[in-house]
Amino acid sequence: MAVIGESLWSQLRGLAPVRVRPARSILLRQGDPGAHVVLLASGSTLVTLTGTNGERALLAVRGPGELLGELAVLDAQPRSASVIAAELCRVHLIPAPEFLSFVENNGLLNPLLRHAIARVRESEDVRLELATACVPVRLASALSRLVDAASTNRPAISVRLTQEELSQMIGASRNAVGAAIKPWREEGWLETDRGGGLLIHDITSITEHSRSTM
Repeated sequence: MAVIGESLWSQLRGLAPVRVRPARSILLRQGDPGAHVVLLASGSTLVTLTGTNGERALLAVRGPGELLGELAVLDAQPRSASVIAAELCRVHLIPAPEFLSFVENNGLLNPLLRHAIARVRESEDVRLELATACVPVRLASALSRLVDAASTNRPAISVRLTQEELSQMIGASRNAVGAAIKPWREEGWLETDRGGGLLIHDITSITEHSRSTM
């Protein structure tokens, strides 16, 4: 993790054993107390916000080397968002007391707070996009973030989310998502993955095409 450096990251990781969490499992739940932080060793996760009527919005995608849930621990407030495994993840769960002691002993409070504030601003930018951009742009942006965070260097990246789940994440109907995907599939930039979800072949072309439809 760049904000604390590789040496301290390794020490922090050593405070708890590695655990495996399957795709779609909830790593952190919105509204829960900050009882622990999550160190993401491998895999990718979705940071989502649930509204009063149960609607969900995708705020961010986090990949390996990320620290998750630290703000709720640092300010002793309920978690402001949920974190869901987008694929199989390997994580370390550090209890809040051990994490707070580590932060104090290593003078990490200020850099971690600055990092958390930057994330909040990033989430606000995403929420603005969800409110103003057309469906193809919102979908391409979400797929791009998923591809960037994917824990693989293979030419084709599997996004383990159904069209229904993607529609919920970007605040669109399933039909609108299907209509956006159709030309991308016809061009061969993505295809339906036999295991569920989408297989992305050319995220650059997808993004460029989505912008051209505005």
